[in-house]
Amino acid sequence: MFIMMNNKYFPESQIPFIRERLLAADESRANMIQTIQYKDPTTALILSVLLGAYGVDRFYIGDNGLGVGKLLTCGGLGIWAIIDWFLIMNSTREKNLARLMTFL
Repeated sequence: MFIMMNNKYFPESQIPFIRERLLAADESRANMIQTIQYKDPTTALILSVLLGAYGVDRFYIGDNGLGVGKLLTCGGLGIWAIIDWFLIMNSTREKNLARLMTFL
C-alpha cells in the first residue's frame, strides 16, 4: 500500500528494492515510515523553472550548499538553472530515497 501511494516520490528503478526493504522491516519502523514527509518532484520542477536562478529549488530539496552556489552565481549565469530543469526531479527522488533509507 505504501508503494502505491508514494511511488512518485522515488526513482522508478528503486521500487523493487524499496519493496523488499519494506517487507523486511518490523512494525515499529513501518509506523515511522508512514510519518515521513517527502518532497514532491513536480513542486521542485515548478520552483526550478520559476526561481531556479536563485537556488530555491535546491533549498527545497535540502541541497543547501548547491542552493547557496546557485544564489551567488545567479544560477551559473542561467546555465546551471536551465540544466536543473532536466535534473531536479530525479535529484528530488534520490533525496527522498535517501530519507527513506535512513529509517529502513
